[in-house]
Amino acid sequence: MSEPKSPTPTPAGDTYKGWLFKWTNYIKGYQRRWFVLSNGLLSYYRTQAEMGHTCRGTINLATANIAVEDSCNFVISNGGAQTYHLKASSEVERQRWITALELAKAKAVHNQAESDDSGDECPTSPPTSGQGGGARNSNSEVQSTLRTLGSKVEDLSTCNDLIAKHGSALQRSLSELEGVRLGGDTEGKIRQVTERATLFRITSNAMINACRDFLALAQAHSKRWQKALYSERDQRIRLEETLEQLAKQHNHLERAFRGATVLPASQSNPALDSKSSGSAKGDASDEDDENEFFDAMEDPAEFITVPADPKYHRSGSNASGFSTETGMDDQSLCDEQSLGSNPESPQSLEVEPVRKRRTKIPDKPNYSLNLWSIMKNCIGKELSKIPMPVNFNEPISMLQRLSEDLEYYELLDKASKCQSSTEQLCYVAAFTVSSYSTTVHRTGKPFNPLLGETYELDRLRESGYRSLCEQVSHHPPAAAHHAISERGWTLRQEISLASKFRGKYLSIMPLGTIHCIFEKSNNHYSWKKVTTTVHNIIVGKLWIDQSGEIDVVNHRTGDRCHLKFAPYSYFSRDVARKVTGVVTDKDGKAHYVLSGTWDEKMEFSRVMQSNRGENGTEGRQKTVYQTLKAKELWRKNPLPEGAETMYYFSSLALTLNEPEEGVAPTDSRRRPDQQLMEAGRWDEANAEKQRLEEKQRSVRREREREAQRAATPPEEVAEGAEEAEEAVIEDSSITDSPLKTDAVEMCTEASQASDETDPDDSPPHTPTGSHQDNYQALWFKRVVDQVTGESVHVYKGGYWEAKDHGNWDMCPDIY
Repeated sequence: MSEPKSPTPTPAGDTYKGWLFKWTNYIKGYQRRWFVLSNGLLSYYRTQAEMGHTCRGTINLATANIAVEDSCNFVISNGGAQTYHLKASSEVERQRWITALELAKAKAVHNQAESDDSGDECPTSPPTSGQGGGARNSNSEVQSTLRTLGSKVEDLSTCNDLIAKHGSALQRSLSELEGVRLGGDTEGKIRQVTERATLFRITSNAMINACRDFLALAQAHSKRWQKALYSERDQRIRLEETLEQLAKQHNHLERAFRGATVLPASQSNPALDSKSSGSAKGDASDEDDENEFFDAMEDPAEFITVPADPKYHRSGSNASGFSTETGMDDQSLCDEQSLGSNPESPQSLEVEPVRKRRTKIPDKPNYSLNLWSIMKNCIGKELSKIPMPVNFNEPISMLQRLSEDLEYYELLDKASKCQSSTEQLCYVAAFTVSSYSTTVHRTGKPFNPLLGETYELDRLRESGYRSLCEQVSHHPPAAAHHAISERGWTLRQEISLASKFRGKYLSIMPLGTIHCIFEKSNNHYSWKKVTTTVHNIIVGKLWIDQSGEIDVVNHRTGDRCHLKFAPYSYFSRDVARKVTGVVTDKDGKAHYVLSGTWDEKMEFSRVMQSNRGENGTEGRQKTVYQTLKAKELWRKNPLPEGAETMYYFSSLALTLNEPEEGVAPTDSRRRPDQQLMEAGRWDEANAEKQRLEEKQRSVRREREREAQRAATPPEEVAEGAEEAEEAVIEDSSITDSPLKTDAVEMCTEASQASDETDPDDSPPHTPTGSHQDNYQALWFKRVVDQVTGESVHVYKGGYWEAKDHGNWDMCPDIY
């Protein structure tokens, strides 16, 4: 698409010419070609100079179908081996081409009909081979109507002849009467009759001429009407034959899936073969002397889904030995009804909100800041030491971003009501995907939390859940999250982030496991997050992609959902941000197929039967699933009005920084630099951010000195302090006590330079070492997870009790 913009096509008489982009293959994509529309034929050439000697292809519009795909694309196909996938440079240009093509097609059909009418007359009765009873009845009715009209026309012609005959006789009689000599009164009477006969003759001649014209038109058009009737009848017959052929193919596929027969290789995947057959987008004539390429799947799907008959529940094995599986049992049949048509919503049981949440924040200031203007002043420095201003941030912290995972908490509410573990797993899988829907436009970096910073999201009276996050570690940075709901589920996670900067993009890899436990069934699910990639870091518009695979595991039953987030690919024909998944039990039998996109919606399909196919491309084994009709599991809530000026925050994100009484003094809502940024005072926010970072450094140095003194015998501490003091006195350049203190601290800082990294000094989500100080989290404690074996922080209780009593004496002063 690097070609210059196509000029507007120009009509020349009955000819229409112009540049269009024509699809060739997946290697070359769309190529610019010169198209000429003339006499109902559409031809194309590589250049205008080729018009005199080399035509690359021609399609007859009289038998072609013209279909519009999107704003600039359209397809022309004659139903055979010719299909042109075309793209105009603009929607206006595409519409001009569509208009010209439709007019040319109508004219070509008209000319063809006139050419047919100029030949012999149509047969009095059409052929009836392949015609159904309905068609015969319709044809009989039309033939009867035509016969009636024909008889009326014959009567009219007879009347025409009689009027002409009697009119002539009357005229002769009157002429003979004029020759007889009579009296004066008689002559006057005869003259009056003659005048009236003359008027009758004139009127009769006019009527006779009109009848003659009508008769000629009726006779001329009757052949055309019959031709049109037979054409429609033939089209109906072809459609009936096509439907019969499709029914046979469907029956053949159904029998193949049931295990009666094995489909030939050419029919094993009609959805894929149709793209590589004669109607494929690429044309061999388009390549000429260059290498010839053929369309191929860039990343073939791991499984294929086809619709199934809901009444078919039989299982078995086919003749070729392919294993056939059906996930049908009495319990799952009941679950099918509850999963797809559960009208009960959590909101129906909730009380009215106790307060009206805000729906707007101050608009984002239009401050332009180039990343290179910061990086160029830091050449030679360690990347983790580069201070990042708030211009690259959004006015919420990483703890609040973790709390945003609960935006679609109702999925877990529905999951808690499920009777089947596989059904429940579908909702949990949809919940894991929904947490990424807020990131599609959110290119801003959240504030890295200070050590000991907390964030509470209390929606107990509104939505039935409470959430608490705390920054539990500084080296490496890690946040713990715990949420509990009155609907019978608990969510906990500890997340730290690793990143890799690759020049044009930044890959962010969340480390840690997310756990979801349901109280009623005691089902315990766990999963990890996929990789987030931020593209165009240095130059261009930032955009975000999610890629990787997630295994959501039920540790009690062994059920598993394998989700695959497809990375964006220019060559892929799939929709962007696609997610697919399969829910299987502990024996590997598939129960549901999930599909959708992580930024819009997820759907599920009940698996009726699955066939293990042979190895496909690259040795991958594809599985064909017969499924019921897909139903929606989750859909993204629309963004609030004006979201583009409010950092693309969702309705929940707009309320996260809203002031709230009774929260802990360490809550992110109370962070001053974050509040200043939200208010649009970015210069003050940068200064406040620098103050908080320096305060955190001082607190950490003091904590490390205390830990060192606690681990060192008293005589060694006194000796070390005395030597340090003597060294400072001997240095004549240091004369005041504050500098002495700094000199002592400098030794400590130098020994730990490799570990010293401030959370907001580093690029987003960069782990900075493995040093662990003696800090103890306030609301979380470190334990070994019995399921995963990882050392994690879990909520130890006390926060909500402290909030109820209004006692925050134990909280550190971090702001």
